[in-house]
Amino acid sequence: MAEDIDIRVEGRAGRITLRRPQALNALSYDMVRAIDAALIGWADDGAVALVVIDAEGDRAFCAGGDIAEMHATGMAEDYAYGRRFWADEYRMNARFFHFPKPVVSLMQGFTMGGGVGIGCHASHRVVCETSQIALPECGIGLVPDVGSTLLLARAPGRLGEYLGVTGARMGPGDAILAEFADYYIPREAWPALVAELCETGDWEAVDRAAAPAPEAPLAADRAAIDRLFAGDTLRDVLNLLTIDGSAVAEGALKLMNRNSPLAVACTVELVHRARLRDTIDAALEQEYRFTYRAMEKGDFLEGIRAAIIDKDRTPRWRHAALDAVPATEVAAMLLPLGADALKL
Repeated sequence: MAEDIDIRVEGRAGRITLRRPQALNALSYDMVRAIDAALIGWADDGAVALVVIDAEGDRAFCAGGDIAEMHATGMAEDYAYGRRFWADEYRMNARFFHFPKPVVSLMQGFTMGGGVGIGCHASHRVVCETSQIALPECGIGLVPDVGSTLLLARAPGRLGEYLGVTGARMGPGDAILAEFADYYIPREAWPALVAELCETGDWEAVDRAAAPAPEAPLAADRAAIDRLFAGDTLRDVLNLLTIDGSAVAEGALKLMNRNSPLAVACTVELVHRARLRDTIDAALEQEYRFTYRAMEKGDFLEGIRAAIIDKDRTPRWRHAALDAVPATEVAAMLLPLGADALKL
């Protein structure tokens, strides 16, 4: 594991560097635990003024979690490994969100799924010209998790519902528009910025390095998205999309139809719940209700089979269409877990 992540103190900064570029810096269980331990140690360390998290390679900051082991254990009907991974990951995500010192995340290339959980809960979230942020979990039978339903709920208007159920990618301008990032800084300026942060511990160096954000293509579609995704349930949203016939509606339906109907329906509900309670702890607790059941009662194992194992891209979801998910099944996936509930 040591070769997968480099955790150290440089000057005034706690430094976390992901070092699995060949795997798009996907998070393994050991990496999750190492990050969590570092955050615990640095929270009260007077020598550490701030934290900087970055990653090696050009293609990705972090493209998600390492899900092959989850599939293998889940197929053997051992659901405990996945549940333990998610619970420990979510505790680490909450620690990022609540961390008492500035955290600077530098997100080049792909930042998806689990990468959002370590990059987008930072206090100073930096993107560059190659950044692509997305939550494609519905495409593998999961819901946007790692606290991302709170980010979706806090996005302007109904961008959160749209981004959550379509998995649409956000370039740097869109990421800032949707409030998944704060600063645009060209990649070539990152080494000097990191050096200054380590030398001085002055988080305002990020503000000084920031450049004007590039254009946000989603801005032109905001009014349509707000109108089309205003429904209380997935069925309401589908009705609006189907009768609208606009390019925005057709594009959204095309993306949504690739995804697990059960996951899409639950995502709409989870974003709405996160908006009502508006805390990271509540969002993670609700997400865990779904992920706890995802292998046994959801589409997660089939989604991983189709995308990662067999790579045939033809998942056989539990429901034939987006409009075929009963409200009772959404409720069942999100019921309280009692003694098994997530403990942060």
